[in-house]
Amino acid sequence: MIWEDIKINIKATNVDLTDEIHDYVVKKVTNLGKLLQKFQDDGAEVLVHFEVAKTTNHHQSGEKLFRADCNIAINGIGDFYAHQEEQDLFAAIDAVKDKLFREIRSNKNKKFDLYKRGALKLKNFLKGLVPWKK
Repeated sequence: MIWEDIKINIKATNVDLTDEIHDYVVKKVTNLGKLLQKFQDDGAEVLVHFEVAKTTNHHQSGEKLFRADCNIAINGIGDFYAHQEEQDLFAAIDAVKDKLFREIRSNKNKKFDLYKRGALKLKNFLKGLVPWKK
């Protein structure tokens, strides 16, 4: 299984961390497995810090009550962070997962595009080194 080397730390603030919440968070984080597996295959260590919290105990209707934060630290690559506040805890967790998916995906595409751009510049440079024909 690809999740043997990934450490997932879950913290609950002002909320009881039930098995249902714990399993839901682990399920959503493991959905990012296809993107994170490439980093693991390269030898990087992946560490996930996930926090779920209730922002207030006294509120008026319409306020966002629950907060979800996630920080994914990958050795040698960098950090990915997402934060969301919603009226429902599970909706906040889903939104954080979606934000992280977009952020990791854009970083992956960014590295490939930079590599491709550099290779194209090198190719154009080498074309200019051809000696003039008489």
